[in-house]
Amino acid sequence: MRSPLMRRFGLGAVLALALAVFGLSPSASAADPAPAELTFATDSATTTPGGSVKLSMTIKNNNTYDVWFVYQTIEPTWLTTQRPDLKYSFSGCSLTTANDPAPCTGTGPANLGGNYGATIPPGQSRTVTLTMDVAADSGCNGNIGFYSYFYAEFSDSTNVSGGPVYTPVTRVLCS
Repeated sequence: MRSPLMRRFGLGAVLALALAVFGLSPSASAADPAPAELTFATDSATTTPGGSVKLSMTIKNNNTYDVWFVYQTIEPTWLTTQRPDLKYSFSGCSLTTANDPAPCTGTGPANLGGNYGATIPPGQSRTVTLTMDVAADSGCNGNIGFYSYFYAEFSDSTNVSGGPVYTPVTRVLCS
């Protein structure tokens, strides 16, 4: 006569084997990176009325194909729009290339994608830096921040979109 204990053990072993074979067990592999990644940085976390801050935006191509086209928007965050006393504008734009920095076109909440100088080869990145000027009569003790959506097309006819991606905030201080 068979033992009921052995029958239960055999059923559990068969279920565990089936889960492992069909991939239902946890995996130890890392997730693949996004095909394109947008990151932001500022050269200062604070400024004063009349000051300026450089906002850098970097798009990295993690795909195995060239980025042919990038479209990107940049808009103030909701909290920034709630402070009408905060006055700022974008005055300059430059593109960091492998050779030298170069001027770019378009500043402010517009199509910033053309500024990246696509084509971007696999594994490389491009950085666009906007100069944000805070007006001398701007309000104080508020944060200026932005968010962005982007769309990138690759040479293999695939595309990716992402966002919102948030910038670091800049605090406007008064002395």
